[in-house]
Amino acid sequence: MMEWAKTVCLLLWAFTINSIADEFQDRALSLMADTPLIDGHNDLPWQMRSLFNNQLNTVDLYKLNTTHTNIPKIKEGHLSAQFWAAYVPCETQYKDAVRQTLEQIDVIHRMCHQYPEVFKFAASSDEIMQAFNENKTASLIGVEGGHSIDSSLGTLRTMYQLGARYLTLTHSCNTPWADNWLVDTGSDPVQHDGLSDFGKQVIREMNRIGMMIDLAHVPVTVMKQVLEISEAPVIFSHSSAYSICNHKRNVPDDVLMEVKRKEGIVMVNFYNDYVTCQKVANISDVADHFDHIKKVADASIIGFGGDYDGVTRVPEGLEDVSKYPDLVAELLRRKWTDDEIRDALGRNLIRVFREVEAVRDRMSGTKPDDTPIPLKEVQNPCRTDYGYKSSSTCTRSFYPLVLVLTLLNKLF
Repeated sequence: MMEWAKTVCLLLWAFTINSIADEFQDRALSLMADTPLIDGHNDLPWQMRSLFNNQLNTVDLYKLNTTHTNIPKIKEGHLSAQFWAAYVPCETQYKDAVRQTLEQIDVIHRMCHQYPEVFKFAASSDEIMQAFNENKTASLIGVEGGHSIDSSLGTLRTMYQLGARYLTLTHSCNTPWADNWLVDTGSDPVQHDGLSDFGKQVIREMNRIGMMIDLAHVPVTVMKQVLEISEAPVIFSHSSAYSICNHKRNVPDDVLMEVKRKEGIVMVNFYNDYVTCQKVANISDVADHFDHIKKVADASIIGFGGDYDGVTRVPEGLEDVSKYPDLVAELLRRKWTDDEIRDALGRNLIRVFREVEAVRDRMSGTKPDDTPIPLKEVQNPCRTDYGYKSSSTCTRSFYPLVLVLTLLNKLF
């Protein structure tokens, strides 16, 4: 009799636990039905490059199963808006970075054209909401790495015209105008003490044209400089909390407070190495980052920045983009309110985006910055110097010597 009673108790306990779990999952799905989940960073376009050389005609995103992201997983994960990364490696710097980045922008546009029933290209906060109302995944472009603009404000503006709506200032290499996050590890040298003068021009021009400034991948010095300079709020498209995992790709508490002051957003990264500083992690570990950022700076600066298809290890329970509802359910289990969830899902990013657009509109009477980076800061054998006056300057500097040699030749 005792054994029978024990079995009944265990069954009732299991039923209660499952019912509670179902309750959180149901609430999560309900919230995701009325508020768009916006993820700040996904590297599926790079997978299209590395796996298929951008030959989309050979790929079926309904059936592709070697990536974290495909169409069935997107639908199951209720992914309403995605910033797709137009990423090319640092090895392209000083070579063909601009061309390769344009090709990544092209592949994102072609994804939208090839699957119009799923993806809707978006380049504004309003267009995110339009796609959500049409039950499509708003597809936005983020250029990942300042090396992609080849130290050219004209290239920056051109990429904006093609739909890019954020630029990650560096990736994992210094540019001629900004230091990258590796300087904080000591593995890369400090070259600019953060931003050079031209780097500060880049920030102001991004404000003027309405491009979001992404501080993922930059050192703390650059984080603080940009937070001081920028008139618009900033984003961290895929970074986590440094106090939880002391990785230099993560955001320290004092910077979190500055992000709060500037009304920006930190979109939490799911890469195990940034979640636990180890090779293994689970969904609860990721939720710890959400909790910490909320405790330090408030839920109003939090978002999702999974980094799917750009990392080799993801947490148990967050194996691919289909798992977002499980993370939302975990936050609900931790007593997050519905309003806090809605903020993290998408309202925070929409608010930041709209303020970036508002700064752009206020600066609409300001002329484009057409002062180029100094030639000495970018001169290398793979770059021509058309437009600079170095050649004529060089000729003038040698003119007295030429004149003397000519006179000597006449005399002798």
